Amino acid sequence: MSDTGDGVNAPLPRMSQEKAEAWAKHWTESMARTAQAEIAPETATADFGNCTGRNNESADDGRFTLNYNARARLPKERHTEAVRAIRDALKKQGFEIVAYRSDPELKPANLVDAKHPKDHQFVSAGDVTDDLLTLIVNTPCLLPPDAEQQEF
Repeated sequence: MSDTGDGVNAPLPRMSQEKAEAWAKHWTESMARTAQAEIAPETATADFGNCTGRNNESADDGRFTLNYNARARLPKERHTEAVRAIRDALKKQGFEIVAYRSDPELKPANLVDAKHPKDHQFVSAGDVTDDLLTLIVNTPCLLPPDAEQQEF
């Protein structure tokens, strides 16, 4: 129920769960390359959820969201430059930077949150420990390719 401005029944983007997970994994790997960090494969998680509309609508047509998270190994002294590089790369790719900080007094000290204005995916990168960054991708509501979209 990702209302893109065309109303509650606007066509949803179509993608299978398998393709959505591969796409999210690609994004986290891209952020890790930009940061010159190494993904720790055992940390990757894909959590699929149900879509809920603005008015708590819930459909039975198979639509879903994905929250994908992976951790990447990188020494603490490189976190600031890594998160800044990710921020700059996201800006070049058309993302809106929703939040950015580099402040050792806060936790996480380094953080960037961004949203794509057209595709509505959300990505985030930040430090979680002295040697790990967290890389997150959240999809908008997606509809499986063979499903008929339920209307409200």
